[in-house]
Amino acid sequence: MTHDIAVHDWSLDRTLGRFRSDSPDAVAADSLALVNLPAALRAHDISVVQFCHFHLPRRDPGYLHDLRDALSESAVRLDTFLVDADNLTHPGTGAADELWVAAQVRDAVALGAERVRVIAGKTRTPDAHASSTAALARLAAQNPEIRVVTENWFDVTSTADDVIRILEPLDDAVGLLIDLGNWTGADKYAELARITRFAETCHAKAHWHGAVMDETDYRRSISTVLEAGYDGPFALVYDGENDDEWAGLAAQRSVVESELA
Repeated sequence: MTHDIAVHDWSLDRTLGRFRSDSPDAVAADSLALVNLPAALRAHDISVVQFCHFHLPRRDPGYLHDLRDALSESAVRLDTFLVDADNLTHPGTGAADELWVAAQVRDAVALGAERVRVIAGKTRTPDAHASSTAALARLAAQNPEIRVVTENWFDVTSTADDVIRILEPLDDAVGLLIDLGNWTGADKYAELARITRFAETCHAKAHWHGAVMDETDYRRSISTVLEAGYDGPFALVYDGENDDEWAGLAAQRSVVESELA
């Protein structure tokens, strides 16, 4: 693997008109259409992207084919398709959520994504970790043509122990998208280091305070996973207040590249 610089399309949410698949009319006329994003990324010298499921305006085979063609024509690789609305550990809806996720995984396959990121679970119960492991195992077994990964995100994966509890029994059948900004606190870096062994892609998320990036935390987070052996792509995640998302991404890219150097 190599340390490619990628972009998580959430970083360009404003550029995409804050589009949501469940409210398709709430988009400015001058917004960038998702199908045109690969060309825009190429123009900014980015060749790897991650898509959120809710940015897809349609899920029919024709649209998925057109979007895959747009990626191919711009020579932009779809590293990960991000499924952002499931709760596999909810006692009442977990089974239905798993079926819904499975449909999203099929979209990821149709788009040619290398990975699909599934939330391990949001509801913490005594058997949440075992339930998450079982659901992730089923999704991976049912979809051998794509790599299933989860993320250190939400309550069920709020610590390194949680992530290890879920992933270790899977014996590499499911991987990890490691997010550098989801965890906070004094033990954040030690916790990230403990789970880096599972990581194969990354959300290189910086925290911004107004117009100022917390560069100290960002650099330390990046160096922590590098020192722990991480060798995958860094998908830039910008969510600062400045509406110039391309400028924010450029600032974060500069930091990541300097750490890689």
